[in-house]
Amino acid sequence: MPAPPGLIGKTVGDVLVRRPKTSPADILVDQARACFADDHVHMLLLTESGRLIGTLLRTDLPADLDGADLALPHSRMSGRTVTVDMPAEQARLLLLARGQRRLAVVDHDGAIVGLLCLKRRLTGFCSDADVSARASERSCRRE
Repeated sequence: MPAPPGLIGKTVGDVLVRRPKTSPADILVDQARACFADDHVHMLLLTESGRLIGTLLRTDLPADLDGADLALPHSRMSGRTVTVDMPAEQARLLLLARGQRRLAVVDHDGAIVGLLCLKRRLTGFCSDADVSARASERSCRRE
């Protein structure tokens, strides 16, 4: 299957969400669970001084964990990060092969650069404008 036209010649750095929400590395399990209460939150990016320290998915936090414990020991980095210079189509195919839709984007020094978020149609990536529009739509519904 050929690459979607919008990804030809682009890198992860061209298609990532540049302003993802991040959480401090010392977030507690209950605080992380509260973040996941929002259906639009799929991955928590745990950071410290601008560096990605860990990533959390809902499935990383089993129900029997003590909510007052640090969430960081339950996070992982392996298989959840890519660099900005990876071709966007290669990243899309990687996500499809793994059955994933999110990858944290880091530079070669481990600094958080953004979030790669595969759209539901699986043919392109979410942008900062897409994320802002969804957030605005949700806030309008709450009023």
